Amino acid sequence: MLGKFGYEVVGQKGSHVKLRKILATGKHTIVVPLHDELDIGTLRSIVRRVSKIIPEEQFLRMLWEEV
Repeated sequence: MLGKFGYEVVGQKGSHVKLRKILATGKHTIVVPLHDELDIGTLRSIVRRVSKIIPEEQFLRMLWEEV
């Protein structure tokens, strides 16, 4: 999902993957677990981190379209 917004995989350690997006103001990195299901708190944390770069409404809309 984050790949659609320009994030690329830059590393993986165990069941977690590190994604990075290059911005005009610098880099934005986020680490997400590669689990089939995410705890609600984990998902909220990801949405909160990504919403600094991508409008939350747009991200959530695309997320629900994927489900």
